[in-house]
Amino acid sequence: MTRDLALRAMLLIPLLLSLAVHEWAHAMAAFLCGDTTAEEQGRLTLNPMAHLDPVGSLALPLLGVPFGWAKPVPIDPTRFRQDVPMSRGVLLTAAAGPASNAVLAGICALAAVLIGRFAPDLPITHPPVAFFVAQGLVLNVSLAVFNLLPIPPLDGGRIVDALVPFEWRGTWANFSGYGTAILIGLFLVPSLLGLHVVDRIDAAVWRAMGQ
Repeated sequence: MTRDLALRAMLLIPLLLSLAVHEWAHAMAAFLCGDTTAEEQGRLTLNPMAHLDPVGSLALPLLGVPFGWAKPVPIDPTRFRQDVPMSRGVLLTAAAGPASNAVLAGICALAAVLIGRFAPDLPITHPPVAFFVAQGLVLNVSLAVFNLLPIPPLDGGRIVDALVPFEWRGTWANFSGYGTAILIGLFLVPSLLGLHVVDRIDAAVWRAMGQ
């Protein structure tokens, strides 16, 4: 029990860093589009404490839920520059979060490959380093893919909302009303079916490092 809690506490480090980069990317994209709302509220920062959500960033991960979320960055599309159409600005700010996690995942993947090729003993001699590389890759792949799902209120849902044609707005609005229920199903169904996707990704990363 104590060992499991210690492991979950260790997982908080790469999770909080990944979530901080994700939310910072949203804030920076909005800032570049002319919206300073996030900056004014102290969210244009890589400090994890500024983005911390007590439930999604701490409680659930410590309870063993292999995922998490941070406080959403506030965006005001009406404050975008005149040369930035509102739909384009919303799309860019929404896509920035998953894109940042994809970049972090790429860095961790490269590190894992380099470790496997040039320092295969590192997971034994320096286990914390290997642990954070592996978990950084798993978490950021998961965050990028999950957030790109076209389901409100995820980033993918906001991207679709910015692109959906006017004549489909009614249908999209109806679908959006079921977004939360769909997300709950996505969490429950794989567990009920025994599909441990995250564990498989984790095992593949350790194999890449020669373990």
